[in-house]
Amino acid sequence: MKALFRVSVALLYCLFSISISWADGFPVDKVYHPYVLANERELEWRLTSRQNDGGNVLAQRLAYGHSVSEYLTIEGYIVGERDDTGDFGLQAYEIEMRWMLTDQGELWADWGMLFELEKQHKEDTYEFTSGLLFEKEFTQTSLTINALLVYEWGKNIRNEFETELRLKYRYRYLPALQPSIEIYTGEDFIGVGPGFMGVHRYEGQKQLKWELAFIAGLNGDAKDHTLRFALEYEF
Repeated sequence: MKALFRVSVALLYCLFSISISWADGFPVDKVYHPYVLANERELEWRLTSRQNDGGNVLAQRLAYGHSVSEYLTIEGYIVGERDDTGDFGLQAYEIEMRWMLTDQGELWADWGMLFELEKQHKEDTYEFTSGLLFEKEFTQTSLTINALLVYEWGKNIRNEFETELRLKYRYRYLPALQPSIEIYTGEDFIGVGPGFMGVHRYEGQKQLKWELAFIAGLNGDAKDHTLRFALEYEF
């Protein structure tokens, strides 16, 4: 009953968030799963490269995370981006918290929540993201959905709410190779494309995960595609 109550509150929050607005930002990024492992520690590297009519945007993230309980994990990021002159440097800092609302298999689907605070390097610009994480297994396939609310504020930007939706439908063919279809939406962006992920397990909780996806924008630009890649080592 406690898990059902937490999920009900999270769903009400999500419905309120979606009614505010559609995002005008760029939503292609990691599709989060709602799971947390007790005593989990992880190192993560993510790369996103977007090529469109305006040029190429390259971003990388390095992170370290640690679970503080069997339901809650906290992760810190440093974010680097390539600027208009081609120089690559520190762009932002992030602190992220994932909360597993239900035990795996406890309800008809598995639920979690995400909270993330980002500050731009050397700027008084902030972004707070929160949202609902959903995953449901159908025989050998899994559907994962992230419904996110983003609030931006600072001295040099307009204070505003945005929303993002990320979806992954995955076929668990083998632990080391799991193809998927990914969908991302925002006010000025709809993207879809193939993805792949895999897991190599070592002894105990040690495992290495990888993800690769190529997302094509369907929002009318002559050229708009994104490559995203991630490595995550859990120990």
